[in-house]
Amino acid sequence: MTDLLQTTDLTVRFGGHVAVDGVSCTFRAGELTAIVGPNGAGKTTYFNLISGQIPATSGTVQLMGEDIGRLSPSDRCRRGLGRAFQLTNLFPGLTVLENVRLAIQAHRPVSRALFSMAASHTALTTEAMSVLERVRLDGVRDQPVRELSHGNQRKLEVAMLIALDPKVYMFDEPTAGMSADEAPVVLDLIAELKADTDRTILLVEHKMDVIRTLADRIIVLHNGALVADGDPADVIASDVVQEAYMGKELADV
Repeated sequence: MTDLLQTTDLTVRFGGHVAVDGVSCTFRAGELTAIVGPNGAGKTTYFNLISGQIPATSGTVQLMGEDIGRLSPSDRCRRGLGRAFQLTNLFPGLTVLENVRLAIQAHRPVSRALFSMAASHTALTTEAMSVLERVRLDGVRDQPVRELSHGNQRKLEVAMLIALDPKVYMFDEPTAGMSADEAPVVLDLIAELKADTDRTILLVEHKMDVIRTLADRIIVLHNGALVADGDPADVIASDVVQEAYMGKELADV
């Protein structure tokens, strides 16, 4: 497997509190890694360090061998790092189609030449509609995002991430707040993305049934430190993880 993403001794301190403590981890193409741990373990902060929402106190983040630690979130995105946020990050005043089209346009340079603008717009719209069909939102393409249900907003966020065509997909609790009827659509999409062995997927998730279904590997954070890393069955069965880090939810599984 090809190494796509690597963190080395990644650390961030807020005053005297160490939120992520020297985490070294390599993520390979064709692998879905679930990042688990109790509330406050540092999972989302680790995501924020990788995607550039907060600067690291020390340590490095490498994407396809390039140190991206000094790059902005948008520059990291352009280099192939895509993140779907735990809270939706959409343009509520625009339509569903316009949101996805903007994501495609941001990823692919569009010619500004007068005679090519119409053709480019048509091509972008066609590609955006293809993405919307994948997430089952083509029927609401002209609806303003602010009018969508929470579940459809989460699906749209996944659509925008797909439109960016990243090498690394980062999902932070992608089914949070979704109904039992809505969640399977997003999970099926992640399973489809996992089939692309040129990409890697990082998934922060609390639902152990989701993790058992999708994950090739589990890493466990606790108090900001990496405390377990391995095959899902082995990690889930670990006494230290069940008793100290995952609590009753995992023990019930």
